[in-house]
Amino acid sequence: MKNESLDMFKQMKLTGMADAYQAVLSLPINNHPDAHQLVAQLLDAEYHYRTDRRTKMFLRLSKLRYQASIQDIECSEKRNLSKEKLTILADCNYITRAENILITGATGCGKSYLACALGNNACLFGHRTLYFNLNRFAEQISIAKTEGSLIKWLDKLKKAQLIILDDFGLQPLSQSVKLALLQILEDRYAKASTLICSQLPISSWHAYLDEPTIADAIMDRLVPKAHKIDLKGESLRNRSKI
Repeated sequence: MKNESLDMFKQMKLTGMADAYQAVLSLPINNHPDAHQLVAQLLDAEYHYRTDRRTKMFLRLSKLRYQASIQDIECSEKRNLSKEKLTILADCNYITRAENILITGATGCGKSYLACALGNNACLFGHRTLYFNLNRFAEQISIAKTEGSLIKWLDKLKKAQLIILDDFGLQPLSQSVKLALLQILEDRYAKASTLICSQLPISSWHAYLDEPTIADAIMDRLVPKAHKIDLKGESLRNRSKI
């Protein structure tokens, strides 16, 4: 019966339960839990197994630029980043509320690392996350348009509860990229969160988009419900902890 139960767990793909049950069977008979404890242990094992597997999948699919941890983020007055501000974002409730994050600052100040740390944290909290360098983002749009799969690609982005767009403002955006970005932000408005990193101050984004009507629409979907972080300080690229 014990072997049959193990086989059934495996056939039903209850791997966490199977491993936990195998561990129980390896104990002396007098150390076996009673029926209620066993059920609780098996359910707990399966829950944690699935949560861990989901987290690993989200981290793999997110394609984050850095393996960053929010615990490694340095908060200081010099960096213009307080512990209180980071704590507000650490619980990921901003995603539940569909709020955005806009991170600005000079090159090397740790914008991308902070963004990836927040993305990593979102995955740990069970939120599907996608990271894009804006150049690659533009390439993806161009490829999808050429292959006739742009709508399908946009629908895929809808499923991500957090999208990170890095290096916003480094190069001009084509009309098709601006329109796609607007569509993405429209799809996500009041439903999901977007995080943008840029060397440009937010006050310069409208001019960067260089088309008043589209710029107004994009900014209107980004800024009102956004947490703004303007990082300061010297370049941190040569430091191991940011």
